[in-house]
Amino acid sequence: MASIDLHFHSHASDGALPPEQVIARAAEREATLVALTDHDCTHGLAAARAEAARQGLAFLNGVEVSVSWGKHTVHIVGLGIDPEQPTLAAGLQSIRDGRVNRARQMSDELVKAGIQGAFDGAMALCDNPEMIGRTHFARFLVNSGQVKDVRTVFRKFLTPGKPGYVAHEWASLEDAVGWIRAGGGEAVIAHPGRYDMGRTLIERLINDFKQAGGRGIEVASGSHSLDDMHKFALLADRHELYSSAGSDFHAPGEGGRDVGRTDDLPPICKPIWNALAARIIRPADLAQG
Repeated sequence: MASIDLHFHSHASDGALPPEQVIARAAEREATLVALTDHDCTHGLAAARAEAARQGLAFLNGVEVSVSWGKHTVHIVGLGIDPEQPTLAAGLQSIRDGRVNRARQMSDELVKAGIQGAFDGAMALCDNPEMIGRTHFARFLVNSGQVKDVRTVFRKFLTPGKPGYVAHEWASLEDAVGWIRAGGGEAVIAHPGRYDMGRTLIERLINDFKQAGGRGIEVASGSHSLDDMHKFALLADRHELYSSAGSDFHAPGEGGRDVGRTDDLPPICKPIWNALAARIIRPADLAQG
């Protein structure tokens, strides 16, 4: 197991824990390099950096950008970004502006399925109202005893074709990668094994991503099988892209991987953190502010 985790979430987006607690949890599991990558926002980074200094962890500023690519929603992780860079900050704000309207539509659809009070219930679980999303609705349904677990909520209500799912137009792939590059970071395709795409479509996504300036693929992921990991390692090598590793941790007991530890990358991989060496904030740098 590797002690590097470059993809996880706090309650600044759809994680359950404050940034400080997520970083402390990673330290407890002997992480050495971490990146907080909340969805479409950078609000938790300052607190995460400060906790990383206290815990003696190397840190990368990160974000996970929601993208509409054809008929698919994909996620692009940005690593080593400057969260104050105006182009990046404005782009992320443009995504967040549409989240509340989408949430109201999701609530309306759930009412048709016999579920009342979902908007208010989800909003009560959301630390940052403009970041409300499907995970907050899922937790409301679990906490209210209507569904047994988050995974079941997504399967029955919150995926395409199910009651409660509302399609949304996110950022374009070109814009998302461009914002990350403007912010000084490197763009990585997050958890490609989760996308409902065959080999041909994945190849097209990778080609479009690389043409836009993307630089990496998340090979080791909390949602990847061993076969997935080796498949995407080979794709990264063939397309001359770096490989990344992330747990995609959101909350204790949700998903298959805790924060702070990831699978070792296959030997064929070129680790993305090698390309980001100058952007890594070391514990001594953090302690100095």
